[in-house]
Amino acid sequence: MISLTLHVWRQKDSASHGGFMAYRLAGVDESMSFLEMMDLLNEQITESGGEPIAFDSDCREGICGSCSMVINGRAHGPGHFCTTCEVRMREFRDGDEIWIEPFRSVAFPPIKDLMVDRSAFDRVIQAGGYVTVHSGPKPDPNTIPISHEISELAMDAAECIGCGACVAACPNGSAMLFTSAKINHLNILPQGQPEAKARVLGMVEQMDSEGFGSCTNHAECQDACPKGISIQFISEMNRQYRDSSLRKPKKVRGQLESQ
Repeated sequence: MISLTLHVWRQKDSASHGGFMAYRLAGVDESMSFLEMMDLLNEQITESGGEPIAFDSDCREGICGSCSMVINGRAHGPGHFCTTCEVRMREFRDGDEIWIEPFRSVAFPPIKDLMVDRSAFDRVIQAGGYVTVHSGPKPDPNTIPISHEISELAMDAAECIGCGACVAACPNGSAMLFTSAKINHLNILPQGQPEAKARVLGMVEQMDSEGFGSCTNHAECQDACPKGISIQFISEMNRQYRDSSLRKPKKVRGQLESQ
């Protein structure tokens, strides 16, 4: 068992000013996950008549990406290729001070305490439209041959869980890694080709309109990504955007399609 001093960002709502509050927490089992430790802290706060700390969580298995916290200045906390819920308290020592704050970005407005609004990501995805090529039950998915190299590359991009750590880690608050992953996991497959040009134009322009910063190749996004998404997808997205910009898109049936 270890004892910790926790400095947690508390903010009543998006219109209020926030600040760090210190809590002393004893009896923390080193086998606990970080979120289990936060649950323990909330029990202590509630028992003393206080208001529990608001934070996002869902699957607690490193799948959903909702557990967005910056721990000691690092998105998702210590370790690589893991989300906040996968961080174990054995990463810390007895008597440690831990600073916990929300993901910070102009495009991620605060909601309460450690919770932020990441619906900007949803709007970026929506701007990409849909895939018109039928890819339903078998045998349809198997009618278009795809090389192993291409399918593996698409799967690498599709691993993105949309957690926002790339934005939180980037000094510019850029969402280029997220956007490029979402674009490329469709655009590099044959099924995604009919809308490929319109998809990259729509998603990049939506990303810019949401207030995310630009990429200046710090590569902090790649380092913070719990799924290890490569920045090579940013280069590929930039190439696709340049080529697609040479053709004027038109709007057909509520979705962008290139002429």
